[in-house]
Amino acid sequence: MAQHNTLEVCRVDLFTAEDELRLRYPDVIADRVLRIREEYNWFLSNPEAKDRQFVENAVSRFSISKVLAYSDLAIVKALLPHLAQASRDFHRYRYNEMILETFQMAKKRKDTKTMEKAASSYAKFNRVDLEDEQTVPYDLIVVQPFTATDDPSVLGIKPMPRLQERIQELLHKYQAENIDIEDIEFEEADLEEKSLFPEDNGAAQETNIL
Repeated sequence: MAQHNTLEVCRVDLFTAEDELRLRYPDVIADRVLRIREEYNWFLSNPEAKDRQFVENAVSRFSISKVLAYSDLAIVKALLPHLAQASRDFHRYRYNEMILETFQMAKKRKDTKTMEKAASSYAKFNRVDLEDEQTVPYDLIVVQPFTATDDPSVLGIKPMPRLQERIQELLHKYQAENIDIEDIEFEEADLEEKSLFPEDNGAAQETNIL
């Protein structure tokens, strides 16, 4: 039998309906999730309560040992970072629970008008009239091919006529206007360092610095 991590189960199915919980997990796991759900709700209703009070309430309410109560407390605290989303899920769960309870009470009284309103509210809240969102088929998305070009018309810009000829004309023009400029090759500079920096003077300066 597969092992279930209670914390991970609670993160996924803390507010899942009881009958669905029992279909997904063994009774021992489902029972603990249902208990932790009640403990979690108590924790939200008593935010200033101490750990000792949480444990005392769990032991008294569910007839469990202190060790197990502290274990439940650790799970509840681990769920707190997900408080915003969990609280939203909790309110959804509570709304559905109240609507279904209203429907059942109306059914017992054969109050079809209230039954219809409850059913309509349930359907609208759970958006059962809408089709499920389709998953984007990423594997079918074709990658856009790109090709390098110097043609500005692809951007909607009108190309300059005779562009290459115009470039050559400008090169000849400016080269002719600057005929005094000559390209020369690099040469090592001859600074006559031995004459400018005799070794004796350098040694004397180094001695003075020291």
